[in-house]
Amino acid sequence: MAWEKELAEKKKREALAEKMGGEDKLARQHARGKLDVRARLAKMADPGSFREIGKLAGKASYDQNGDLVDASPSNFLFGRADVDRRPVVLTGDDFTVRGGAADAAIWRKAVLAEQMAHEYKLPLIRLIDGTGGGGSVKMLEDMGLTYVPYLPGWDHVVKNLETVPVVALALGSVAGLGAARVVASHYSVMVKGMSHMFTAGPAVVAAIGENLDKEALGGADIHARNGAVDELVESEEAAFEAAKRFLSYLPSAAGLPAPRGDTSDGVERRDEKLLDAVPEDRRKAYSMRKILDSVMDRGSVFEIGRRWGQSAITALARLDGWPVAVIASDPSFMGGSWTADAARKIERFVKLANTFRLPVVHFVDNPGFMIGLDAEKAATIRYGVEALNGIYRSTVPWASVIVRKAYGVAGAAMSDHTKFQYRFAWPSGDWGSLPLEGGIEVAYKAELEKAEDPQAALAEIKARLDKVRSPFRTAEAFMVEDVIDPRETRPLLCEFANLAQGKMALE
Repeated sequence: MAWEKELAEKKKREALAEKMGGEDKLARQHARGKLDVRARLAKMADPGSFREIGKLAGKASYDQNGDLVDASPSNFLFGRADVDRRPVVLTGDDFTVRGGAADAAIWRKAVLAEQMAHEYKLPLIRLIDGTGGGGSVKMLEDMGLTYVPYLPGWDHVVKNLETVPVVALALGSVAGLGAARVVASHYSVMVKGMSHMFTAGPAVVAAIGENLDKEALGGADIHARNGAVDELVESEEAAFEAAKRFLSYLPSAAGLPAPRGDTSDGVERRDEKLLDAVPEDRRKAYSMRKILDSVMDRGSVFEIGRRWGQSAITALARLDGWPVAVIASDPSFMGGSWTADAARKIERFVKLANTFRLPVVHFVDNPGFMIGLDAEKAATIRYGVEALNGIYRSTVPWASVIVRKAYGVAGAAMSDHTKFQYRFAWPSGDWGSLPLEGGIEVAYKAELEKAEDPQAALAEIKARLDKVRSPFRTAEAFMVEDVIDPRETRPLLCEFANLAQGKMALE
């Protein structure tokens, strides 16, 4: 057979690559409850679809005759794969080879993976497990010099955030460049008890007098609550499923239409429970998530960032099969007031919607930006205005449902008022420059002081103002487009979703 010797060597080198870091290090990886990189790639990809690129790359040793003795593979693997029958670029770090350090990854492989995703307009999935840094202090002594830091291929990382969906799963302890690769994504996931993320790890941090273990310094719960990552899951398998579900709502690249899902959930479906969803007592909270589950296609609500910025809900969902981006307030958390974190979360989410041309549906119950000393210390107004600006910069079709409160500048952030308003209110809608509650006594102080019975006078004033604040008065002046029966919300929003697709197809 022609080239028999060469093909035998190729087979030998491939076998050495598949050994990864060797039996001992693989056993150590599995003992930690972690899959090895090749098992991860196999689970993430559709069966048999992963086609590796650069499998032979690594560091080899040769005998005195120049013949191959052994080889240590690159600890960065990548290739083309199918995920839910859609082509993607799939990458993975091998912690069993030099702890996932970047100097063992052969940097050109990582650059080429990012470049492939950008140039071929394919979603990118990173399975990250390693320090990601450029080696050790000892390595610098071996080199005989230090070098000015640079990040090969980071220009492609930036381009990908503007052009293709990027998902990053932190599947171990990641630091430095590894941590940067996690957060430079549209959707990031950590695994409870397994994932840790640091700018610098415990050994380095100890130099500044902080002696913390991995969990205390950079555990998954910390970063799921500060917004550094989007989701916290219980297992690697759950991380893979979260990645797949996130990608299912998005097109393969910016500028392409998002994939339509199942359309069997009737457009005209009306849920009687919506009539009682919002209590008549304005002081009582209710479940906004139950409203979303009722209005959107059944089972389609996929929340992002639930553990941080909790007064705001951001989710992907479907209406008549079409993917949409959903923003909503959570009145059970700080009354739904936008905190600094909630505003940061909304701004980032609106940017995602615009990058991939997803129509936005905003369920409004916003009593305003959070107030008080802590809110001022957090620069709430700064981040709130940035969220407002992001909404005004938005170019995708937008629908607003005023469920209850809409007050002040934050209430005005329901949409860009200069554009066509696909907007309607529930009968529970309540809006203005500031809430009436708490301001009546001040505004009518003189009248109340003169009254023979101040409490009766106050009750009479409140009754008059309750009529003035009726949403039907606002609709009469066409300052809100319509007041609807809550049960009509789904049919109207499905109409919006279909019109939005037609509008975007013409742009």
